Amino acid sequence: MITLTDAAIARVRNLQSQRATTAPLRLGIKQGGCSGLSYLMDFVEQPEAGDNEYEQSGVKIVINDVNLPQLQGLELDYTEDLLGGGFRFRNPNASKSCSCGTSFATPKEVGTAVACS
Repeated sequence: MITLTDAAIARVRNLQSQRATTAPLRLGIKQGGCSGLSYLMDFVEQPEAGDNEYEQSGVKIVINDVNLPQLQGLELDYTEDLLGGGFRFRNPNASKSCSCGTSFATPKEVGTAVACS
């Protein structure tokens, strides 16, 4: 199960409104980042084969089967601070995280580290 905080739900809805879409939010991972794996987020018009669909407070989320083990139990939050706003990932599967908050590693998948920019 993936959980979105109230702040994350509000921000996703705001982004959907700005883009004039009701498309689901895809969460995923890719190789890279200073800890080896980085989070991906984007709106997708159509779910693909192998996607797992979740809905929370009217916000639809899709995650493919390949990324689900690394993202299972993830809590997505959104916060604003002096440097601006951003999504925060609280991933119980992460064994290592970067101070940037968007790069991580798991005990089974460490990825290939790349310096943060």
